[in-house]
Amino acid sequence: MQRVTAQLVAGLVATVLSLLAEPCGADGGGLSLADRVIWAVNSGGESHVDVHGIHFKKDPLEGKLGKASDYGLRLPILRSSPEDQILYQTERYNEDTFGYEIPIRDEGDYILVMKYAEVYFAQSQQKVFDVRLNGHVVVKDLDIFERVGHSTAHDEIVPFSIRRGKLSVQGEVSTFNGKLTAEFVKGYYDNPKVCALYVMKGTSDDVPKLQPHPGLEKPEEEEEEEEESEPGEEGGKKKIPGGSKPRVQSGPRTPNPYAADNSSLMFPILVAFGVFIPTLFCLCRL
Repeated sequence: MQRVTAQLVAGLVATVLSLLAEPCGADGGGLSLADRVIWAVNSGGESHVDVHGIHFKKDPLEGKLGKASDYGLRLPILRSSPEDQILYQTERYNEDTFGYEIPIRDEGDYILVMKYAEVYFAQSQQKVFDVRLNGHVVVKDLDIFERVGHSTAHDEIVPFSIRRGKLSVQGEVSTFNGKLTAEFVKGYYDNPKVCALYVMKGTSDDVPKLQPHPGLEKPEEEEEEEEESEPGEEGGKKKIPGGSKPRVQSGPRTPNPYAADNSSLMFPILVAFGVFIPTLFCLCRL
């Protein structure tokens, strides 16, 4: 009798635990990264499954809008794993604003991840454009080369939420009709583009990070040390607010046009020659 009672209690406990676990799974807490992705496209390229199991579909805009380019296939892409470089080597661009429509049925917190790499231009201010999400500008003046340099992977991460028929992104709210429109806006410098993009449930912390780039990313210890500025008037140190750190420059360093300016040193020499030559000429005539 005791054995039967123990079995019944164990079965009841297992049932209760399974019922408690179901809501957690419904919220996405028990889902893998690939299972959280609701939409993914390899722009300008074929379908691809990345190292995280995310299935990027072939570009649905092929033959409909914009132009596909695989110019980047000739280049290795820094910061990306070898298996996933294809996501940064192909791209879709257009001579005007273009975009993708992404159907979203469920409410919740989402992340839009857009992948980029500059594989053509070798300096900044050559390709600059905005990104809009249902009319909201979520990325302003994106200059890929200025951010990370040439042939280097760069991800733009935009969190947003959908609740009660409203889209909330970066402090702005608008009516949501079931479709998310990601647009790449034509600017003054060349054409807008995107290499790949996907939408997943979750927060920014759930997005896989790119590999570190020497010279662009610094260890946390160094960043903390940089918060201390130069000594003050009495030898003390001032704290620089975290948001006012100097921006890390990417790409080739622009030479200082005044670094090799020796005109101030040459001026006295030229004056001496100007006095000496006429004097020598006069002495020769004597």
